[in-house]
Amino acid sequence: MKKKSRIGICLFFALCLLGGCSNSKLRAEKVDNWARIKHHGMVVVGLDDSFVPMDFRQKNGRLVGYDVDLAQAVFKKCGLKPDFQTIDWSMKETELMNGTIDVIWNGYSKTSERMKKVAFSNSYLANDQVLVTKEKNVKNGADMKDKTIGVQSGSSGYDCYVGYPDMLKKYARKTIQYDTFNDAFLDLDAKRISGIVIDEVYASYVISHKSDPLSYHEVSIGYPKEEFAVGIRKGDKKLRLKINRALKELKRDGTIKKINHKWFGKNFIN
Repeated sequence: MKKKSRIGICLFFALCLLGGCSNSKLRAEKVDNWARIKHHGMVVVGLDDSFVPMDFRQKNGRLVGYDVDLAQAVFKKCGLKPDFQTIDWSMKETELMNGTIDVIWNGYSKTSERMKKVAFSNSYLANDQVLVTKEKNVKNGADMKDKTIGVQSGSSGYDCYVGYPDMLKKYARKTIQYDTFNDAFLDLDAKRISGIVIDEVYASYVISHKSDPLSYHEVSIGYPKEEFAVGIRKGDKKLRLKINRALKELKRDGTIKKINHKWFGKNFIN
């Protein structure tokens, strides 16, 4: 009898959780939150604060980066103040659906899989996934045969690595997933792994700030080109419209070009 009761209780809570998930998804797809956001004058931006140079913290703890600058410029035009919140990047879509954050803005790549869950703003940056290695003779994925490859959990690099296994994954002896690219670079420098699948914009910035930049090599694997955009709940059509309008204005007046040169020294504009 006790056993049956426990089973019944477990089923009850499981159904409640499933119902909660369904309700969150339905609200995210149907409810427009613009009135609430406008009333508070604030929009909550979810990010990974270790993604250099998009969003990261300086030694004094101050949050800086390309996406920080661009988000501030966009929401200024929208009459809103951005409230930047660090989140578990592997849970980003869940945080958005639950209403913990209002947008995902952190070098967030448009993909067909992600489009099933969220709406995207117009793209504002072009990007590639590359392999960073310290081995000089690596020219393609096949040259990494029997090597250990590092990827960040939940990243676009991970999606490409798994989604196009014939390009690199099938050659690897072992794959290690990291919470942050910082941890992956530590292992690369210590020779615990032989390469990292990583965003080109991140790799270029990090390598340029290393004491021995010439010891790193960026290798094109041939993964599809990417576009960075803002992730928004499908129901938040007014917010999406305002973000797109602001991005268009900032591109036209040269602001986005200035932010590109500040962080990359060149244009990655889509």
